[in-house]
Amino acid sequence: MRFMILMKSDERAEAGEAATEADLAAMYRYNEELVKAGVLLGGEGLHASARGTRVTLTAEETVVAHGPFPRPRELVAGFWLIQVKSREEAIAWARRCPAPADGETVLELRQVVEAEDFGDALTPELREANDRLRELTVS
Repeated sequence: MRFMILMKSDERAEAGEAATEADLAAMYRYNEELVKAGVLLGGEGLHASARGTRVTLTAEETVVAHGPFPRPRELVAGFWLIQVKSREEAIAWARRCPAPADGETVLELRQVVEAEDFGDALTPELREANDRLRELTVS
């Protein structure tokens, strides 16, 4: 099972405050544990929403809005993509994420949709086409 661990933003991150050396060292150790356990597929931190753009699509129009965006706690500041055996294992890894010396960190875990989750709607032709695209993806 693959899970995305989403780290929520906060007012300090949205203000562009740099992480401390101690925070970076703690995060490095956590990432190193994920790698050594063989569960980390990817992960990155994200710039503040002031440097972001939101694209909203409807059948009638496309709206482009440039950041910053309101409600920092609803924004994503970074992510990890992990492969584990269960939701409980994903939660256990999330619990090991370092907490800041002051304030709090909110993590949201979301299971990644796999091909079998689509049932009959994912025809053999669509599955084959999707597999071809995955082979061409830049990693």
